[in-house]
Amino acid sequence: MSHPSIQSGFIDHLGIELIRAAAGESELRLPLAAHHMNSWEVMHGGVTMSLLDVALSLAGRTASPEGSGVVTVEMKTTFMQPGQGEMRAFGRVLHRTTTMVYCEGEVRDAQDKLVAKAMGTFKYLRRLAVGREVRQQRPRVAPPGD
Repeated sequence: MSHPSIQSGFIDHLGIELIRAAAGESELRLPLAAHHMNSWEVMHGGVTMSLLDVALSLAGRTASPEGSGVVTVEMKTTFMQPGQGEMRAFGRVLHRTTTMVYCEGEVRDAQDKLVAKAMGTFKYLRRLAVGREVRQQRPRVAPPGD
């Protein structure tokens, strides 16, 4: 099976680095910078959830049929304590079917303290329609006398 990569401008912008992803497991690294922080000067919850989403989805992709990607269907995150310094995220597949994969993961700081934990459900997709035109339907206006 091929080694999954992270190909996302958003993930690149955050600075998330892939350490490993194979056999239903993943590990990521994120050295926190000023733009990752909230007003309390600790890792923003959205950054934490993004890190977990990537870790879980990469773990799921390594257990997928060749060529499949995943999209997040649901993810529950529990925040344990503030994150500071260098973060590590880990993802692991719990169960998979032909169309879905169920994963868990966590984020730990440089002292190996548990920062957050998550469980997620992901759907396998062959390919997303990218760049297609999306038209907004206009509400039907009834002609006078209707």
